[in-house]
Amino acid sequence: MSGNPAVLMRLVASSYTVAEKAGAIVRRVLQKGELGIVEKTGANDLQTLADRLVQQSICASLSKSFPKITIIGEEDLPEEAVDEDLIESRQSEEVLQKPCPAEYSALKEEELVVWVDPLDGTKEYTEAAKCLYLPYQVQMCQKGSDGQLLSTALWLLDHVTVLIGIAYGGKAIAGVINQPFFNYQLGTESANMGRTLWGMPRVGAFGFDLQEVPDGRRIVTTTRSHSNKLVTDTVEAMEPDDVIRVGGAGNKIIQLVEGKASAYVFASLGTKKWDTCAPEAILHAVGGKLTDMHGNALCYDANVKHMNSAGVLATLHNHQYYTSRVPQSVLQALKP
Repeated sequence: MSGNPAVLMRLVASSYTVAEKAGAIVRRVLQKGELGIVEKTGANDLQTLADRLVQQSICASLSKSFPKITIIGEEDLPEEAVDEDLIESRQSEEVLQKPCPAEYSALKEEELVVWVDPLDGTKEYTEAAKCLYLPYQVQMCQKGSDGQLLSTALWLLDHVTVLIGIAYGGKAIAGVINQPFFNYQLGTESANMGRTLWGMPRVGAFGFDLQEVPDGRRIVTTTRSHSNKLVTDTVEAMEPDDVIRVGGAGNKIIQLVEGKASAYVFASLGTKKWDTCAPEAILHAVGGKLTDMHGNALCYDANVKHMNSAGVLATLHNHQYYTSRVPQSVLQALKP
């Protein structure tokens, strides 16, 4: 580690360790089986105890170490004291070893905006919990008892992520994604469950093996629970060889960088800046692109509207092809 790492690298290093702590919180809440679910705007917009605890942990931890940064989290929580055991003060040595890009080396705390989604894929998390409410049930699933329902529930847990995105000048410049239930096949007590991915343009992306869709196939990943005619019309217009419907914006970007999909298409309202900031930074770090359906870049300034009102289109390659296939009727319906 250099003697005096840049503010940005220290912030990413802190985001990495607090994201890992967040993943442990998400697993612990599920294991206890007391999710504390409340509906925010409806049955498809839920908040759990894990959402609340993770946002408290991330915001309190980063604010303590970087008091001048702006943090915008998904959950509207009352101001209250945060338990000390939720605060993470360590920093990742792996991140601190990386050189900071020259254009970011002199950035100040007050110039950075952090976008936080404490639990991306809350719907999938709660659906899985209905079948995995007790550690005993998880263990039984690992042994192969009662197959289909519990296997599906465990698959849903793979959709869950914790997202911490860092922006400067309106652009996503660093991102951290924790996937709490990666390696869920090993069982909830495994020390190897979960992983953390992170990336920065001109630094690289880490925590996964970059892969591409084999044989040039056109595979689209899209929403499993928030579809409508605009979404289905757009997906069909892409003429895909296959369509994967999964939950979570973070999970869909993981699908892209690990070669399971070639485009993430969501031609609708629904995602917010905290859903896309971290994934966009990681995608950019490996040469990919994320825009709205018009092909316009998203802006992550502190005062920007939170909704991605013109949808989201993300690709690892051939972005222009996908933007060219968006129907005019969809473009007219989704105004930037």
